[in-house]
Amino acid sequence: MRDIIVAGIVMVGLGYTIRKPYYGVLLWSWLSYMNPHRLCYGFAVWAPFAQVTAIMVMVSLFISKEKKSLPKNILVYLIIIFIIWVGITTIFAFRPEFASAYFIRILKIQFSILLTLMLINTRQKLEQLLWVITFSIGFYSIKGGLFTLLTAGSYRVYGPAQSFMAENNALAIATLMVLPFMFYLRTQVAKPWQKHLMLLAAFFMGVSAIGSQSRGAFLAISIIGLYYWLQSNKKILSGLLIVIFVILLASFLPEAWYERMSTISSYDQDASAMGRVTAWILAFNVANHNIFGGGLDMWSRQTYFLYLEGYNGSHEAYVAHSIYFSILGELGWIGLALFLLIFFISWRQCSGLIKQYRSSVDNQWISDLAKMLRVGLLAYLVGGAFLSLSYFDLPWHLVASIVILKEIASSTSKKLKLDDGDNSQEESDQQEEPKKQVSSNGFLR
Repeated sequence: MRDIIVAGIVMVGLGYTIRKPYYGVLLWSWLSYMNPHRLCYGFAVWAPFAQVTAIMVMVSLFISKEKKSLPKNILVYLIIIFIIWVGITTIFAFRPEFASAYFIRILKIQFSILLTLMLINTRQKLEQLLWVITFSIGFYSIKGGLFTLLTAGSYRVYGPAQSFMAENNALAIATLMVLPFMFYLRTQVAKPWQKHLMLLAAFFMGVSAIGSQSRGAFLAISIIGLYYWLQSNKKILSGLLIVIFVILLASFLPEAWYERMSTISSYDQDASAMGRVTAWILAFNVANHNIFGGGLDMWSRQTYFLYLEGYNGSHEAYVAHSIYFSILGELGWIGLALFLLIFFISWRQCSGLIKQYRSSVDNQWISDLAKMLRVGLLAYLVGGAFLSLSYFDLPWHLVASIVILKEIASSTSKKLKLDDGDNSQEESDQQEEPKKQVSSNGFLR
C-alpha cells in the first residue's frame, strides 16, 4: 500500500512538472529529504524515482517558456568553481575509484541545487520549497520528539536509512537547520489553530534534537539558544521561555544522556573523540603535502600510516567527523577556502537583507526569512564542526535560498523605484499644467 501511495504522489508530481518545471524541484527535494521509498517494502524501495524526476525536469525545461536563468550572484559563481575544484581533486585522488563514485553523487546534489537556483524565482515558489523541506525532515524529527517523550529519552533518534540523515547526529543537525523555517512559516499561516499546531511541531522537533543524544547537536542548541536570545527584541520573554524549556526537558532525561554529554569536557578519555582528533590531524597533514588534498573518500588505513608519523593503528576514524576537516583533507586548503568563502558571503548577504528590510512595512517578510536562514546556517556551521556533512543537500539549499531571496529582494526594490518614478512623473506633470495655463493666459493678455 505504501509503495502505491508513494508512486502515486510521484506520478502526480511528474504530471505537474511537465507543465511547470519548478514542480520537479519540489518533488526532487521531497524524495531527497524525506526518502519516502525507505518507508516502503516493495517495488518503491528500488524504483528510480529521483532519476525519472530529473529527466522530466530537463524535458520540461526545453518545453516551458518560463524564465530559466541562473542568478548573477557571486555565490552562484563560487558554487560552480567549487564543483569544478572537486572534479579536479577527483583526478588526483588517493583512491580514484571511490572518489569518482562519490563525485557523481555530489554532481547529482549540486545539479539539483543549480536547478533550484534557476527555477525557484518568486516568493511563492521559495516558500513552497521551504514547506517541502521542512515537512520532509520534520516528519522524522517530530516523530522522533514523540518517541523521546514516550521513552523518557532512553533511546537515540535516527533518520531514514542509507541517507545523509541516517545517523542520530546528522538528523539532529538537520532538524536544527530547518527548525527556524518552522517559525518563519508559522507567520505565513492565517488561522490560529495552524499557528498552534506548528508551534507544537517545533517543540517536538527541539525535543528530537536533544533526544538524539548528539553532543554536536547539544553544542549547536546551546549556541543557537544564546544567539536567538541576543537577537530577540523581547529578551525577558524569550529568556524565560528558554529556561522553562530547559527545565522541563532536564526533568525527564535519563542518566545515560547526562553521561554522554559529560564526555564533551573529558574528550581525551573518549575513544570516539580521540578518533576524531586523529582524523583531523591526518586531514591537516594531507592538505599540507598535497595541493589537491587526498580526494573524496580518501579515508583508509593506508592513508593513516602514510601521513601520521608513528601511527600504531589506534584511534581509527574512517571519516573526518567535521565539515571543515573533511573538506581540508579531501580538497586541500584551496577547497577549504572556497567552502568557507561560500558560507561567509551567504552570512553577509543574509545580514544585508535583514538590515535593509528590517523596517519595511510591505517587505518585512524578507528580513524575517533572512533571519531564519541565518540561524539555519549557524546550526550547520556549529553542529557541522563535529559531523561529516560537507556535501549534504541541506546546507547548499540554504545557500541557494539566500541567493533566491536576494534576487527577489532586488526585483522588489527595482519595481518600487519604477513605481516611485512613475508617481513622481505624474505629480510633476500635474504641477506643471497650471503653470502652462498661467503662462498662456499671461501671453494672451
